This record gives sequence, structure tokens and C-alpha cells, in this order.
Amino acid sequence: MTQRQNPPGDSVKIRALSSHSEYDAAVSLQHRIWGADVRETVPACLLQISQEVGGVAAGAFCSSGDLVGFVYGLTGVKDGELVHWSHLLAIHESWRDRGLGRELKQHQRELLLEIGVSVMYWTYDPLEARNAHLNLNKLGASVDRYVPHYYGEEPVAATDSVIGTDRFVVRWNLAESRTHPEDSPNPPSDVLDGVDGSVSDIQSLDLGSQAARTSHLPPVKVSVPPDIQELKKVDPSAAKEWRERTRSTFLDHLAVGYMVSGFVVDPNGGGGWYVLVPRDKAP
Repeated sequence: MTQRQNPPGDSVKIRALSSHSEYDAAVSLQHRIWGADVRETVPACLLQISQEVGGVAAGAFCSSGDLVGFVYGLTGVKDGELVHWSHLLAIHESWRDRGLGRELKQHQRELLLEIGVSVMYWTYDPLEARNAHLNLNKLGASVDRYVPHYYGEEPVAATDSVIGTDRFVVRWNLAESRTHPEDSPNPPSDVLDGVDGSVSDIQSLDLGSQAARTSHLPPVKVSVPPDIQELKKVDPSAAKEWRERTRSTFLDHLAVGYMVSGFVVDPNGGGGWYVLVPRDKAP
């Protein structure tokens, strides 16, 4: 069990979900976060039985005993290797931005290392700046690939409305995991704009002709908004354009040998940007 002090003075205990009421509370939290009409939730029975075969269903409980967050994933085999797929990380809105998500992922990591799992995968929406900072900077995961419409073209939940279900698949090497929070990296001095902050036009690069000599290509910056969910409410057309522009930029560059090397948080509160570099220039 992991116990930590969480401001403003409330303690949180992280442990396995272990009763029917706790499984039901995790289902209720999914509806609270992703909407009552969410197309797919992890039901209580799967939260329970997956723990019998190496799955993780761990909750964060505040001092009152209420469930304020949980993480869920399945363990299996990929390319002959024992791996874990982390499907959900859910944090009650009143407990966000306190480091609880990172604590839950680290708890998950510790459990997996104990049973011999050294690699974890999961997905997240590239337009979610908060998730990018957690996954790439705080945890040290790396982007494996970009998948348009990962969960289908229809929204799975309200969070997918307007912008769809495009996802990054990330890979986390658990044995090499960072144990302390990291700041976002310093951007390369010669970085070019892939998509600028106003979503106007993409930097023109003759990708096709340079595919065979990617080492001469410059790093590329791909910006994302500070809060894509809020943008969807106030300007849905702009949110949709963010998706279309960033999707084409990621797919075009990854196809010719670029990789995502990190995420830089905008110090002025403007969201942030990914830095893409040729694979042969990666650190």
C-alpha cells in the first residue's frame, strides 16, 4: 500500500480495489469523468477478475474512504514479451494537478516489476497538454506511434466529441522509469514550427525528397492548446482544426523518420509543444 500526504492536508492511500462497493465506485467515477453516456466503461466484474491474472486495478482513497482516483490495466504477451497495457487512469476533478496521477502510475509500475513485467503501454490524446506533460516528462514514457481513430470514428465519450479518438500509443520501460518529477526539456535552438499557435498553416517541408536523408532535417515543433476540452466548448471548429492540422503533421513526419523526442510546457500558459527530431538525431 502506498500512502502519501496530499495538499491541503488530506492523506491518500493507494491500494488494490477489493470489494464490490469499491468496484462500483470505480465505475461511477468513470461515468463522472467521461460522461453518463460514455460508450465503453470497464465493468466491475473485469476490475475484479483481471487482478487474478496479473491485471492491476488500484484505487486512491482519501481520508474519508472515498475513491478519488484509480488506475486499471491488463497483463499479457506482445511479440513474445510479457507486457502490461494500462487502459484507464481516472482522477476526480477536485484532485487533479496534485500529482495523484503520477503516484497511481508509479504504484502500478511497482506491482508490475514484482511479477516480472518490464514494459507498459497505454494511449492518450496528443492534444491533451496535461497528459503529455505527465506521460513524457514526469514518467519518462516514449511515443511508439500515432493512430488516427484508435477507438473508432464515433466518440467513445464526451471527451472525444468534435475531435475524435486519435491517440498516441506510448511505451514505458519500467526498469528505467524516472523516480522524481522532471521539468519539460529545453527545445532545440533550430526548431521549426510544425503547427503554430494560431493554427494557421503548417511549415512547408519537402518531406518526400528528404526522406532518404533525414539527418539533415531540422527539429520540428508541434504546438497544442492549453485546454482542448475547454476549446471544444467555446470554439468547436477551432478544436477540430487543431486535430486535423496536428494529425497530418504527426503522420507526415513520423512516416519519414521523425520521432517525438519530448514535450515542452509553455511557460506563459499557452499549452505547450512536442519536439520532433529525426531518429538518427535522437539522444
